[in-house]
Amino acid sequence: MNQPQYDEHAAAGERAEWLRHKANWIRLSAMTMTNHAQLGHTGGDLSSADILAVLYFGGVLRLDPEHPRWPQRDRFILSKGHCSGAFYSTLAARGFFPLEQLKTFMDPLSMLNGHPDRNKLPGVEANTGPLGHGLPIGVGAALAARMRGESWRVFVLTGDGELQEGSNWEAAMTAQHYGLENLTVIVDRNRIQQGDFTENTIRMEPLAERWSSFGFAVAEVDGHDPLALLERFTHLPLQPGKPTCLIAHTIKGKGVSFAENKPAWHHGVPTREQLAAAAIELGVEVTW
Repeated sequence: MNQPQYDEHAAAGERAEWLRHKANWIRLSAMTMTNHAQLGHTGGDLSSADILAVLYFGGVLRLDPEHPRWPQRDRFILSKGHCSGAFYSTLAARGFFPLEQLKTFMDPLSMLNGHPDRNKLPGVEANTGPLGHGLPIGVGAALAARMRGESWRVFVLTGDGELQEGSNWEAAMTAQHYGLENLTVIVDRNRIQQGDFTENTIRMEPLAERWSSFGFAVAEVDGHDPLALLERFTHLPLQPGKPTCLIAHTIKGKGVSFAENKPAWHHGVPTREQLAAAAIELGVEVTW
């Protein structure tokens, strides 16, 4: 991880390549953790890696890893808490805790539970795991900022299958009622949930129209294009007076050919041989 820091003044192609490399490191790190624990959620870790890389390394989130409870920080909530491997890898690489801690993923008494725990790990804003909890918490946080006259923002990353939980839509109604323009919901639209494709489980389309009908300003973006993500994140809110929903179109298992777009890799655990093959495809190495 001894890479140069992100340079916002570099050429677009250089910035994009730097962020892709960071995302691929997050991918391989998460897979290494899953292999160690023999448990995890590889597919969603891989689909969300570019989003996390841009948020944490592209200058989007206002954060201070040395002071993780800095009052003026932006709040990021991983509502799809089962994809903790990618999240923990991101936090460690950003400096919230030592990279060596990643070796303990899901070990007894480890800080790195299967789902994030704010009482154990710096950089975690909310305990998530049961789906449909992150957005209600995020709405409360955004409303708190409004009531206190604070400028910090709230970003919530949800899974698409997770949107089948009704609590999300109760929260969405509340967000539009209060005009929480400091709230951004990012949907990891990889079209696969546990066991099957989302559209075979409960049809979600037209998803953008649904969010719009709940009073959100909505945009769709390629969730694997760092510059497209940066463009959206640096021009928020999309519409003054409205909360934002960014539907990030992604591929479950992105970057690893044997895992891409395969429902079995929602819970898939890579073998050592598959891990080595993934490292070659991703073009990175993990040395922690």
